[in-house]
Amino acid sequence: MRHQSLYRAYRPQAFKEVVGQDEVVQPLLTQIAGKKVGHAYLFAGSRGLGKTSIARIFAKELNVHERDVYELDAASHNGVDEVRSLNDSIYTLPFASEYKVYILDEAHMLSKGAWNALLKTLEEPPQHVIIILATTELEKVPETVRSRCQVFTFKKPSRSGLAKLVQDVAKKEGVKIEPAAAELIALLGDGSYRDALSVLEKALSAGDGKVLSREQTEQATGAPRHALVHGLAEAVSTGDTGTALKTIHAAQEGNIDMQLYLMLVLEYFRQILLIRHAPELQKEIQEELGEDAYKDAKVLSDAKDSLLTHQALGTFLDAASRIRFSPVPSLPLELAVLAISRQD
Repeated sequence: MRHQSLYRAYRPQAFKEVVGQDEVVQPLLTQIAGKKVGHAYLFAGSRGLGKTSIARIFAKELNVHERDVYELDAASHNGVDEVRSLNDSIYTLPFASEYKVYILDEAHMLSKGAWNALLKTLEEPPQHVIIILATTELEKVPETVRSRCQVFTFKKPSRSGLAKLVQDVAKKEGVKIEPAAAELIALLGDGSYRDALSVLEKALSAGDGKVLSREQTEQATGAPRHALVHGLAEAVSTGDTGTALKTIHAAQEGNIDMQLYLMLVLEYFRQILLIRHAPELQKEIQEELGEDAYKDAKVLSDAKDSLLTHQALGTFLDAASRIRFSPVPSLPLELAVLAISRQD
């Protein structure tokens, strides 16, 4: 029985294991090698990019004993008293290391009073202290704090980078994963290493432990079946408004999240247009979609007088900006269909 999530099990333990954050890792390695380590760092970026993991690795590479590494969740310890207590402990010497490292996660959650209490320490920290602030919302960190830290911005991984990570982890778990399944998981991961591995874990738990297909992944994650995505694309292509609206209705009746459905529809439309206009990318798209889905997309890309054009993609992209606020989740998709159709 698994006792750790995939994200925890495969969390990087050294800088050489970190994927996709060279702009952060290389400067930190250079500082360590040159013994020019700063005393205040600010790691910024969206969730699941490895900010806390890299903070821990940084401490490890500096040979800081685990007894001298302190982690504080600022979301639940965001008051003045907590920061004053932190300030008091900062001035005590390390137990077994040259440095004491303090990692404050979700730092943007600190109150105004807490920031003020921390500011003096950031201005004149003891020589033995390194403070690392991690945040998903850099704009909420006061400028006075940012100016006293070395700021590192973490990048979201590319879709292909996430898919490769998913494939590598699945292989380590002894499961062969179809490229189309890895691509779907990467898409559902929404630019987060942690989220992608959480989706993979969910899919693996529902599979047979040997092979993971796109169909199994769809079933395990609640992602809409390819037939619903292709069906809408086909109906839009031919201007069959009734079938397009019925397909959207079928997705809604299947309790499919409309935002997720629209995201997959947009991706499929994009792939069809790339097959049509960028033949050199066809092999790459074939790997992303899988053999059967690629054949479906190729038929639509080759269709004469198709209404599935870049204007249609733009119309559905506009729907994506409205769907979050729509009182009827399917309405933006339905309006997009009507705007494109010859029957409108």
